Amino acid sequence: MTPEQNKKIVQDAYAAFGRGDIPALLSSLTEDVDWHGVIGVGPNVPQGGPRKGRKEVATFFEQVGGTVDFKRFEPQKFVADGDVVVVLGFYESVVKTTGKHFESEWVMVYTMRDGKIAKFREFSDSLGITNCYG
Repeated sequence: MTPEQNKKIVQDAYAAFGRGDIPALLSSLTEDVDWHGVIGVGPNVPQGGPRKGRKEVATFFEQVGGTVDFKRFEPQKFVADGDVVVVLGFYESVVKTTGKHFESEWVMVYTMRDGKIAKFREFSDSLGITNCYG
């Protein structure tokens, strides 16, 4: 796949997330996807920690939907180089269980394999997120 094709796959995954179509998003992942949302969050953040495979990533999205109310979720810049796609963005949310507000710029890094997302890493204000759950 070309870098532009890889970027389009990632953009389509964000579009699926934006319309709440998690099955479509999951179909863009390899069966053995290596997923780690918000590296560095504390153990009180349910969607923290590494995941392996589509089933565990589906659980990740259930936990996000069950605990976070996004007010803004904005992927702003997509950069593709070979099999890596880097996305810069911003989100603002409220943690449902505590009512605490959170906002942060973020970087999400995708590694592609054969037209699918094989690896994902998210970097943002992990301490700020952790504090919103406590």
